Amino acid sequence: MAVLMRVLTVNPGSSSLKISLLGPDDTLLAEDSAPGHEIAGIVAAMPAEPDAIGVRFVHGGTGYTEPTLIDATVTKHLQDLADLAPLHQPASLHALSEITTALPGVPAVACFDTAFHATLPDAAATYALPADWRTRFNLRRYGFHGLSFSYATRRTRELLGALPPRMVVCHLGSGASLCAVAEGRSVDTTMGFTPLEGLIMASRAGSIDPGIPLWLIKHGVSPEDVNSALERDSGLRGLTGTGDMRRIRELAEQRDVNALAALDAYHHRLRACTAAMTASLGGLDALVFTGGVGEHDPSVRMRLAEDLAYLGVSVDPDRNTATAEDADITSMNASVRTLVVTAREDLEIASGVRQTLATVR
Repeated sequence: MAVLMRVLTVNPGSSSLKISLLGPDDTLLAEDSAPGHEIAGIVAAMPAEPDAIGVRFVHGGTGYTEPTLIDATVTKHLQDLADLAPLHQPASLHALSEITTALPGVPAVACFDTAFHATLPDAAATYALPADWRTRFNLRRYGFHGLSFSYATRRTRELLGALPPRMVVCHLGSGASLCAVAEGRSVDTTMGFTPLEGLIMASRAGSIDPGIPLWLIKHGVSPEDVNSALERDSGLRGLTGTGDMRRIRELAEQRDVNALAALDAYHHRLRACTAAMTASLGGLDALVFTGGVGEHDPSVRMRLAEDLAYLGVSVDPDRNTATAEDADITSMNASVRTLVVTAREDLEIASGVRQTLATVR
């Protein structure tokens, strides 16, 4: 049974920092997501001191498949994983250091984006690489955005009254990935060993021919420059000069050629990857949108629904445009339910913290 307590959730993203204080009943007591704020200052302004802390970590490797109470050994292991998620893991480690300094003695729990994907079958998790490499370096598909996928799955069950057996959840934001969820369990996902694989993202390339980085290095581009470009200067930013979907939408309305081409490429990959997730499930019962773009860009939702009409996906135009919170936007003639779910990773983190501390007390 979960312990009733106030939980401070710390969620460093690739382009954001969100801190929330949740009451024992998950009431939001305080929240701060302004970039540039020092964590100590944010904590000092909270209306009450938390009983526990939950910190989001993108990568848990093979060693951490559930929320874990943090100690020096755990911290060292998380540091060792930093080069697998260079936009996220160092930020989480920095946040952990600051928050534990500001709140000494308060137990802290690491909650992992990779954990939800621990159920991936071997067929989905395996890369066709030499056995020695796979064993020595733990090369496999890990998947990410697991806290978001887990919450969206739980929330979908609440909204519909029952869990659809075959769901594709679309976490679309600065980072973006899809997850095939069968009976509540992750069975396939678009991100892999690192968060670089899969969809076109704000600044990440998504899936590319692995020969391209090798060719660039062979022709004089340093591995560090290749890595930086794939993480920070590719994706929508590489195609248009900006990774902000809202700005790209404005440019597209002005018939900007690069913006229009970028949206076409973005949707081509999104359509293809959603179909691949559907194939892994053997069909589709529900399509769920979450994340900044997934929640707030009705054009992205409508275009994907139109692209997937052959699967029975169709959204109601008025509901799709009007929704500002969790909603069922399915049209009357659709055989697949389509939902929008507000990303609440903080609730998923808090749940993991309480469950973890209940087992150690």
